[in-house]
Amino acid sequence: MDPTHRRTDIPVLMLHNLDPAWDSAETANAVESAEKLATELNKEGHPVTVVPVTDATLGDLLRLYAPEDFVVFNWCEELPGCPRSDAAVAGILESMNFAYTGSSPDILAFSWDKAAVKEMLNSQGIPTPDGRVIDPQRVDVWDRFPAIVKPALEHCSFGISTDAVVMDRQELKQRVAFVHDTFKQPALVEAFIDGREFHVTLWGNGTVHPLPAAEMDFSAFEQVRDRLCTFDSKFIPGSVHYEKIELRIPAALDAAQLATLNRTAVGAYRAMGCRDYARIDLRMENDLYYVLDINPNADLSADTTLVYAAEAAGLSYGAMASLLVNLAAQRHPVFSSGT
Repeated sequence: MDPTHRRTDIPVLMLHNLDPAWDSAETANAVESAEKLATELNKEGHPVTVVPVTDATLGDLLRLYAPEDFVVFNWCEELPGCPRSDAAVAGILESMNFAYTGSSPDILAFSWDKAAVKEMLNSQGIPTPDGRVIDPQRVDVWDRFPAIVKPALEHCSFGISTDAVVMDRQELKQRVAFVHDTFKQPALVEAFIDGREFHVTLWGNGTVHPLPAAEMDFSAFEQVRDRLCTFDSKFIPGSVHYEKIELRIPAALDAAQLATLNRTAVGAYRAMGCRDYARIDLRMENDLYYVLDINPNADLSADTTLVYAAEAAGLSYGAMASLLVNLAAQRHPVFSSGT
């Protein structure tokens, strides 16, 4: 889809979660973010109805709206009080015949299982770091260091800190046990690739377009275990990683490097079955790009790499969101004509 040829009159029903358990600052931030995106969509021409989702009864809330009248901008990352429920949100939308932005329920659900995603990518010839799920009693099967230990069923770098990077088997044993005890889930152990890290946002169905690559510059850090995107780097302003990781868009790559990076990212997007948009995180080692993570439900807040990449491609915040609405509209029984 050509971003300059899109409909801007499509009515949008914007869903976003607003959890009553959040503190006042989190709630205010969520409301402000939703209002900002709604305002930018409205500036593009889209009539926007903002619908906060405050509990798990999404179906009851949606019955107030007719599927034929809207395209849903699905910014509901989970049903309040129901962790890992982004797939459930999409499932409800589908069951009620709404056309909505983003990937299908099965892809969203699959994306949580890092080991399964890794196995799928490897089967398609797409490089990922050496890795496997390791039980606390079997850490002796791993002998490549430094390594990184991740909760196997999480997103958004949850459980990732500098302590996740381990330098020997004793640290590995302690961290694997920590993941099991703290998160009550398997631990995925991978070779830690101490190289350049890139986030590539892609959009499209059929024809897939990569946006300008973003590089996470770790040059401020001398220690190996500091050179990674932690949970704090994404969500805790004032933390060392939040303040010292430099974001560079577009990444400084020559034509051949960029072509290889984009080819790997597009391959991962297609292999996963992503729809409309996604962000692929990769690291470079010896001119190869290894996929670290696929996020088919990437954050669309104004201060994220996805939005910065769109801006680097000449798309305003509102134009980027309008583009996603148009991609979803291709699945709408009424608005598909002309998109």
